[in-house]
Amino acid sequence: MTGLRYVYAVCHPHGATLQADVSGVAGETPGQLPHHGLIAIVSTVPERDFAEEPLRHHLEDLEWLSATARAHQAVIDALTAVTTPLPLRLATVFRDDSGVRAMMEARENTFRRTLARLDGRVEWGVKVYAASESAQAADAPAKAATGRDYLRQRRMRTKANEEMWEYAENFTRRLHSTLSGYAEDARLHPAQNSALSREPGPNVLNAAYLVTRSDSEGFVELVERTKDEESGLRVELTGPWAAYSFAGLEADTAGDAREAGE
Repeated sequence: MTGLRYVYAVCHPHGATLQADVSGVAGETPGQLPHHGLIAIVSTVPERDFAEEPLRHHLEDLEWLSATARAHQAVIDALTAVTTPLPLRLATVFRDDSGVRAMMEARENTFRRTLARLDGRVEWGVKVYAASESAQAADAPAKAATGRDYLRQRRMRTKANEEMWEYAENFTRRLHSTLSGYAEDARLHPAQNSALSREPGPNVLNAAYLVTRSDSEGFVELVERTKDEESGLRVELTGPWAAYSFAGLEADTAGDAREAGE
């Protein structure tokens, strides 16, 4: 191959092939670069977009970044269907194959330990959203006729809001405890900003769970049973993903790529 090398992930060799219609970043088909019994999943990308200076400008272009993240995530998703990949940072680029191999050699022991720990496991994401302010406003009483009525309604809204948050926190605490008991590991992530996520209502739980592939069906059923348990709360399940939150490499940044690509 010629050009810069874009690296998606590192994994063990596997006999399965990726979906035929999967194309990577810049429309290039991903390939395998072997090194010491591991493989890097790579494709060729043009210097005009991925050399240091143009890449810096592109990363400030939300439209370009979103398209790149979707292509990156499509490759990771295809890999996850056939093996256990360790996703690398969005826009991880090297000059040539020797640069990729040098990176793999420098981190070989870490890659092997992490792959052994995550083998046969996937990540599931669970988010809980409370009712949006607009939904709460729709249930509010009619406009106050007097100042006294206004103050009374304001106190009622404040109390209702406090009760809603207590209700949501109790539910999410129970849910997280239940799911953590089923999963092998769990991570609590910061709540997503509603404006950025474009979801109605505040995010009150943003968690990831490491589950074996064999136990995933039971985990999904467990989450599905909670969806209609509590009014005013919405439970969202995503996955199965590569184990972004548990890889301990550059997975947090790769996770950002996943979110941008959704």
